Formats: sequence, C-alpha cells, structure tokens
Amino acid sequence: MHRFMYGLARFMAILGGLVLSAIIVLVCISVIGRRLNTLLHTDWVQGILGNGAQWLLDTGIGPILGDFELVEAGTAFAIFAFIPLCQITGGHATVDIFTSQMSDRVNRTIQVVVEIAFAIVLVVIAWKLYDGMQAKMRYNETTFLLQFPVWWSYLASLIPAIVGAVVGIYMAVVRIGESVTGRTLLKVGGEVDH
Repeated sequence: MHRFMYGLARFMAILGGLVLSAIIVLVCISVIGRRLNTLLHTDWVQGILGNGAQWLLDTGIGPILGDFELVEAGTAFAIFAFIPLCQITGGHATVDIFTSQMSDRVNRTIQVVVEIAFAIVLVVIAWKLYDGMQAKMRYNETTFLLQFPVWWSYLASLIPAIVGAVVGIYMAVVRIGESVTGRTLLKVGGEVDH
C-alpha cells in the first residue's frame, strides 16, 4: 500500500513540477514579448528598422494574452500537486526545540495528532474546492481575458487536493497503527521499516 501511495504522491509532484516549469517558460516569454513590444514602439527603433518594426509588431510580438490567468491557475495546481509528497515524506517544516527533549512515546503521540489534523485539513480543503467548483459551474463564471471557465482551474486544483486528502488519511492511519502497536511502520522521512 505504501508503495502505491508514495508512487501516486511522487507522480503528482512530478506533474506539479512540469506545470511549474511551463509557468516559468510562459512568464519568461511573456516578459520578453512585452519588452520587445515596448522597444519596437520607440522612435529610435522605428527609425532604424522603418517598416520592419511595424511588421514585427504585426506578427504579434508582445506579452502572452492572459498570462496572469494561466499563471494563477497553474500555480494553484502546482501547490496542491506538491502537498501529497510533502505529506508522505514528512517534509513539512517542523520546530523540534521542545519535542527533541521528549520521549519517543510522547513524540509518537504528537505525530499522531499532527497527522490526524493534517488529514482533516486536507479533506476540508478538497471539500471546499469541490463546493467552489460547483458554484463557479452554476454561475458560468469565466476569466476576464481568455474567457475560459473558472471551474476548470478549480478542477485542476481539486484533483491533487483529493490525492493529498487520501495520502493524508493514509498517513493518519499509519501513525495511529504505530501508536497502537508501538512499532515504527514508516519513518518520518517516508522510509518503510522492515
């Protein structure tokens, strides 16, 4: 079961990384296009290139239309896509100033409480994303420039949010099992204990 959950979480993180990389390329192209468009409108470039400057402008050199809408949707997806891997590997930021001085039993109890809390929060986030998507579908809300339905962005974020919730529940069950049996089934770094 752990191998499947880890593989699913890793797949989502890779997908999130690909989307994040595409966003970076999109932003770079848009910024370069915006700068070239501004440069081609200057008098001295038009004096040097003459009709060539206008020809280049007519080809569509400029910022990518709706770039911020695509960045917004893609970034939300990427954030939710990274959560499952972070959850299963215990990659969340921790402050262990106090817990490093406590016994293993107390730390195990704290870990159970944290995993249950994370599972609940991840389920609520997925549920609220679903509710939000339903509202956007009902009102046929679209983005301003590209006019694509806003619910598409919600759906793109909902899928990895559901995966995150499933992984969160799995991790809570693992930690509860560890607490009940007194055995370490999964080290905090995500490694299985054999």
